Order: sequence, then C-alpha cells, then structure tokens
Amino acid sequence: MKVFIETLGCPKNFNDSETVAGLLEKAGHEIAAIPSEADAIIVNTCGFINDAKKESIERIFDMSAYDKVLVISGCLTQRYGDELFDSIPEADLIIGVNDYDKLPELLSEYDRGCRAKGAREKLVSQYEKDISSMIRKISDEPYTATLKIAEGCNNRCTYCIIPMIRGPFRSVPMDELIAETKMLADAGTKELILIAQDTTAYGMDFDGKYHLAELLTELCKVDGIEWIRILYAYEDRITDELIDVMAREEKICNYLDIPLQHASDSVLRAMDRRSTHASIKRTLRKLRAAIDDIHIRTTLITGFPGETEEDFDELLDMVETERFDRLGVFTYSAEEGTVAAGMDGQIPEEIKEERMDAVMRRQLDISLENNQDKVGFVLDVIIDEEDDDGSYTGRTRYDAPEIDNAVLINTVKKHVPGDIIRVKIVDAFDYDLVGEEV
Repeated sequence: MKVFIETLGCPKNFNDSETVAGLLEKAGHEIAAIPSEADAIIVNTCGFINDAKKESIERIFDMSAYDKVLVISGCLTQRYGDELFDSIPEADLIIGVNDYDKLPELLSEYDRGCRAKGAREKLVSQYEKDISSMIRKISDEPYTATLKIAEGCNNRCTYCIIPMIRGPFRSVPMDELIAETKMLADAGTKELILIAQDTTAYGMDFDGKYHLAELLTELCKVDGIEWIRILYAYEDRITDELIDVMAREEKICNYLDIPLQHASDSVLRAMDRRSTHASIKRTLRKLRAAIDDIHIRTTLITGFPGETEEDFDELLDMVETERFDRLGVFTYSAEEGTVAAGMDGQIPEEIKEERMDAVMRRQLDISLENNQDKVGFVLDVIIDEEDDDGSYTGRTRYDAPEIDNAVLINTVKKHVPGDIIRVKIVDAFDYDLVGEEV
C-alpha cells in the first residue's frame, strides 16, 4: 500500500511521523510523495491548544476529499479518540500516539478489502513502551534532524494537557541515542536538534539525576555532526554542569530554547511552574556570563487566569530588559481537563490579544535592533534552500529550522542544502538578515 503522511504541530510530531514512515516501509508499504498518489493518507494531528485543534480538523476534512483510506493519529486522537470516531465517519482508522507499531498491520488489513465492507477501527492505548526511534525513515535531505531524547512529561503545569496525552516522562537510554546519532550522521545529518517535552529532565527517571550534560558530551564525539541544538529546556533545570558543557563544546550551538511562559511570580505560581522571577534573571545572567554570544529563545503566555495589569507590566518589563533574541507569544487557551481551565479570573479574549500584540510590538523593535548589531560580522550559515533567482536561504547557528530567523544569501557559488558557509551580514530586517558569501 502507498501511504502519504501529513504532519501538523511541533518537531516532536514530525519525529513521530518519521518513525511511522520507517515502520511502514519495514513492513513493505511505500511512502507516497503526494496524497493523490497514495492508497492511504495519515493525518498526524496536534491537539495542544484550540488553534492547533482547529487546524487539525480542517486538514482531516481536506484529506478526506481524496477518498483514500483515511487514518487519523497523534495528540488529537489520543485526547479525543471517541469523539473523533463518532463525529468523523470519513476516518477509517483512528489510532493514538502509543499505537504506531500496530499501524502497518492495520493498513495491510484495509488493503485486503476492509474498507469496502465499511469496517472502521479505533485504537487508542495508554503509555506503552516507546517505539525504537532507530526505525525512522530519514528525509531525502537529512542535513538537519531531530533526536527525541525522551517521551512524556512529569511536570504538571496547570495550563498543559501534554502529560495526559503523552504520559509520564521516559528517557531514551543513552546508548540508543548515541547509536541513532551515528546513524543520522552516516545518512548526512550535520545539525542535530535535541527534543523532548523537557530536555533538561533527561535521565531523571533513570536515577533521579540530570544527565543532559553527559549526553551532550557523548553526542559531540560523533563524527559528521557539526551543530547540536537544544530545544525545550526548563529554566530551573539548567545546571552549572550543562552551562559548562555548552561553553566548552564547539559543536553545541550558542542557542537555548527556554519556554519561560511568564515573569510574574504570582502567575508562575498559578501555572505551577518551578521558576521565579529571580531564578529566571539569575539563570539568564549565568548563561550570558559563560557564553558570550548565547542567543536565547523563549515563549510567553498572555492572559493566563488572574493575570493583572501589574503582572502583565512585569512580563513586558522582562521582555524589555532581557532583550530575548528569539521570542514567541501565545494567548492563554483554556484546555478542558486542565486545572487552569477551572480557575477564577478568566481573561476576556480581546484583552489576551491586546497583551500579546503589545509584547510582539516591543519584540519587533528588539529583534530589529539585535539583527542590526550583526551587520558587518561574518557568521556560519547552513543552507536550507535555493531560491528562484539563484540566491539561497539559510540559517545561522542561532536559528532553529521552521522556527527562527533566516539569512538571505547572495553568492556566485553553487550550493546544496546542508552546506555550511561563511557569510558576511550586509543588511538586517525585523526577523531576517541579508548576507554575502565570503
């Protein structure tokens, strides 16, 4: 059977889709490049916040128009499997995030005529053992790849549904991660991106200790890997040992994604975050003192229940004083089943939006100023694609793919995605740089 996979959501979902593709190919199925060529279509959904849920539903109905065997998987199905089964009769199979290993056999059964008989099936299991990521099907241009170092989450942030969807935190054994990294390097990966719900918690389920610094040290020894990037680091688990390894190892990008969510102690307590305003300031100072050009990315939430004008002013003040290099903002989304959805002091949508817009307006100026400071410098840039006019688009070591800024590159040389070149920055915009190869 030829199968097309449509993926929505975060890098962790894309990693899951690579695993699904590997499982399917191992079982004799073929991955289709476009939905019209497929016998079956898998929609790997996101169910984190309301906007993501709406996008997932819209894409499901878009794909149902092809009249293929339709499979819905991912976070949305894990969370709303029964409701989706009842309300979307176009779906032939609905499976959860813990059932991908059963998918090849289920599709083979449909290939033998189950769909013609009107058979439908739902399979949403709870937190079984993880699928080995070594089965992943790597893309045709694998110069950048994710490495999922753990699944699930033990944090209990009051706004977040992920622990109920993905289950408890389970780290992947270090020897498996090293073997997977070697496999990726052999396939041509140069940029390795570490992902998990909480990368800084890596190894806590082994012996109660943090092992991310140790893991990074071992990954840096893998030949062929040139950049290592860390996403989803929790501020309270950024240890001195981790900072020392980041400062010491040249392969580790001077970039750290720290989703802080807020700056006000009262809001952070209501979110059940372990960080405080003071601890955030202290950790940022440590990082900047140890790593001169560290670029910090964060995400924030506006309009959390009970957020006062004073709380929001404190958040805006942190954006102003800390001058984050990369910043995203979400309005609070009341997710059913979470503690925060039942809290008093829910904020009207228009106020959430106004506060989000105020943060982004300020960040726009900061981003432009930070980018202008790079004009005249020569930076390493990884090529992502060739543009129609013969120029190229790429990223610095300070930018994650599909998330952060881009560099528009003028050069007379020919390149392919994954080439790392030296670029002199000659101009700057709000979120992009312009450079010339040197």
